[in-house]
Amino acid sequence: MGRYRAGIETRERIIAATRDLLAEEGLEAATLKAICDRAGVRAGSFYNLFATKDDPIIEVVRAAIQAVDPHPGGEDGDTVAELVEAYIRFITGDPGLARIYLQLAVSGGLDDEALGRRMLSHHRNRAARFGAAIAREAPRAGPGEAEWRAELMLATLNGLAFRWLLEPDFDFGERARHLVPKAATG
Repeated sequence: MGRYRAGIETRERIIAATRDLLAEEGLEAATLKAICDRAGVRAGSFYNLFATKDDPIIEVVRAAIQAVDPHPGGEDGDTVAELVEAYIRFITGDPGLARIYLQLAVSGGLDDEALGRRMLSHHRNRAARFGAAIAREAPRAGPGEAEWRAELMLATLNGLAFRWLLEPDFDFGERARHLVPKAATG
């Protein structure tokens, strides 16, 4: 039991160190050495718990996304407005983490096949939730149309998020909320 607890504590220290490095210094600073130094572990211990250096980074980003999810399991039937508000909270609530997420989605996913698959899986899940919400709110759209609108909505939200990260005075929330009625009307 003691070894199991030690492994859990070490894993938690690595996750905390990764979160702190990402928030304080950005993705480039989250090297294996920096994470291990901050967590007080050796690389061997790290690799006993994680397959790649990106795994704790992805876990930190996933936790941040889930923290602002209106219905983490999707069981309550999200509305488009709830999903958009969750995205707004994610992007504006921790700009450093949002920046990391967007960097991972673009450059990390292109450079690392496994990371690319993870980011694509996350995108597909989010698109499915948006599509289901759109289908409930605009039933005449049909499933194919709802899926298409969901992809357009996510592409627009991501584009607005990139703009906000590059131009902090840009009113990301107001522009993002403007999309909600468009989802139902097309």
